[in-house]
Amino acid sequence: MTRLAGAFSRGPALVTFVTGGDPTPGATAAILDALVAGGADVIELGMPFTDPMADGPAIQCANLRSLGAGTTTADIFRIAAEFRARHSEVPLVLMGYANPMITRGPEWFADQCLAAGVDGVICVDIPPEEDPELGPALRAVGVSLIRLATPTTDAARLPAVLDGSSGFLYYVSVAGITGMQQAAQTSIEEAVARIKASATIPVAVGFGVRTPEQASAIAKVADGVVVGSALVDLVAQHGANAAGPVQELTRALADAVQNAR
Repeated sequence: MTRLAGAFSRGPALVTFVTGGDPTPGATAAILDALVAGGADVIELGMPFTDPMADGPAIQCANLRSLGAGTTTADIFRIAAEFRARHSEVPLVLMGYANPMITRGPEWFADQCLAAGVDGVICVDIPPEEDPELGPALRAVGVSLIRLATPTTDAARLPAVLDGSSGFLYYVSVAGITGMQQAAQTSIEEAVARIKASATIPVAVGFGVRTPEQASAIAKVADGVVVGSALVDLVAQHGANAAGPVQELTRALADAVQNAR
């Protein structure tokens, strides 16, 4: 069983996101450790990019802080490899945009993921129709390509999204950018039921999830709950001292998700 499969096998999983290198590359390790200590089941590590078009102000600013601190792709893979050395069983997913992933070639990127112990990759701006840009290289080394579905992913398009996707499917619950609003619970329940009728992999729901109460409600119907902007906000507020507040919020979220099992 892969690490990702194991994380979802225990019931609804808490998936947490922070931007790598925010506030500095050296501070990221303690923040990632805080997520694990707080009970996160899966960690998403954001790769900073100059134009994070799917992200709202919180993660946009995190990208700028990270890049301003000099974070490079090499730093992200170093952070990932050091995380894997400390946490052998916790799934780690890289999330970001195509340019840093394919600029040196997809095979190079896939090899770096494998060497660093990365379990999966979410590339926001490579649609299924452009799968050859990255998908085959990742699958060749056993790294999951985790795709996104949205409220506009209809029955005609869903098979293309699912084809070649593994690890889990990330359902973006709102048509918009991260962290700005949350979808109505009824619409989430309807969408998850529709997707799970076709999907053979877990379905995790994100975008706009900020509180334990929201996480609990989603965990009752989905296989996973993704929280990002609320955690990134804590990093913005506390900087290099963010580990404590991050662990506290993660624990509250994890308890809510676990109680929903």
